[in-house]
Amino acid sequence: MGASSSASSSKSKKSTKNKGVKDIALTGVGNLIKLLPTGTVFLFQFLNPVLTNNGHCNNPVNKYLSAILIVISAFSCCFSSFTDSYIGSDGQTHYGIATTKGLWPSTSSGSMDLSAYKLRVGDFVHAFVSLTVFAVVSLLDSNTVRCFYPTFESTERVLLMVLPPVIGTIAGTVFVVFPNKRHGIGYPSSSSDSSQDSEDS
Repeated sequence: MGASSSASSSKSKKSTKNKGVKDIALTGVGNLIKLLPTGTVFLFQFLNPVLTNNGHCNNPVNKYLSAILIVISAFSCCFSSFTDSYIGSDGQTHYGIATTKGLWPSTSSGSMDLSAYKLRVGDFVHAFVSLTVFAVVSLLDSNTVRCFYPTFESTERVLLMVLPPVIGTIAGTVFVVFPNKRHGIGYPSSSSDSSQDSEDS
């Protein structure tokens, strides 16, 4: 009786430990996703299981389509770092691409000065960090792992658990040093002149 209770107790401890490690990994990935454009992440998480056949890429087409999705989504993450929004004279939110002179196109700006939205060094930093974060999120996704490198899941379990929190910490630190005050495509919009504030700071 005592032996069986101790055995069941050790099993429950082991399952609790495994559950705790999995929760840590999922929390790390969840925190990373917050740094990415919402639409891009949603599209990737929606289409990836379909294109990879839930990680069972028996057909080479599944691998090609999944790879194309990862590349397009990665480009979207980078591109979004160079976009911003503003409230035009018509009261509507308008989006544009940051250039060295300001936002382009600026047809609906009216009397607004869009030179405050010009390209900055921080935009390139955010693009690089976003690309790195998306690479971790997409390449360590369970469907991607099972499709492209199935043995990795069992042999590199520690890396799968440790890498997302580490990248998340580094990315969070970079975003503190270079705060992202743009509200571009795929990011939550703001009624305030966020980029003008960031230019003033």
